[in-house]
Amino acid sequence: MPNLPQLYLFSVASLVILLMPGPAVLYVIVQSIKQGRMTGIIAVLGLEFGTFFHVLAAAFGISALLSSSITVFNLLKFLGTAYLIYLGICKLLPFEKMQHERIDQHESLKQIFWQGVMVELFNPKTMLFFFAFLPQFVTPIKGRVALQMLTLGLLFIGLAIVIDLLYAMLAGSVGHLLRDNRWFMRRHRYVESSVYIGLGVVIALSGSQA
Repeated sequence: MPNLPQLYLFSVASLVILLMPGPAVLYVIVQSIKQGRMTGIIAVLGLEFGTFFHVLAAAFGISALLSSSITVFNLLKFLGTAYLIYLGICKLLPFEKMQHERIDQHESLKQIFWQGVMVELFNPKTMLFFFAFLPQFVTPIKGRVALQMLTLGLLFIGLAIVIDLLYAMLAGSVGHLLRDNRWFMRRHRYVESSVYIGLGVVIALSGSQA
């Protein structure tokens, strides 16, 4: 098990990383603004469920295997790019005429959850965190490396839930005001589409593993 100084340093470093907006945070903000705080909370749960897969992969050595292959890393990155751009394009395909468009044409909470899982599974920021950052806080001579990684990974998820929920609450409050704005109601799907496609481009252009 990591000792207290290790846990403290890891927590501080994780908070710094989590406070820097990335694909996960932007996903939470978009969903919270569009459909409210509850949707933001579901988005957070989906994201952290996706993060849990990264934790398991790191703990059982899959991350080490993937991090040794630039080809595999880039493949995962571009799958994430394709998925986000696909979501962005879908937002531009209207099911109703524009004059009848309403912001309450919601996606189900189940869709929001699983979209969050996929966004986080292909999030290069999270992949790099578990490939390169997390192992620096593991002490092999103490043994039980998998348990150490699980402990640190679950701590990271706990911190991520707190930070992402704060983003969801704040964005949900802002969204409540925007949903009463006719200009926003007419253009929200273009904004949402731009965010998804933009995230896809950011992932595509993010640095490959060295």
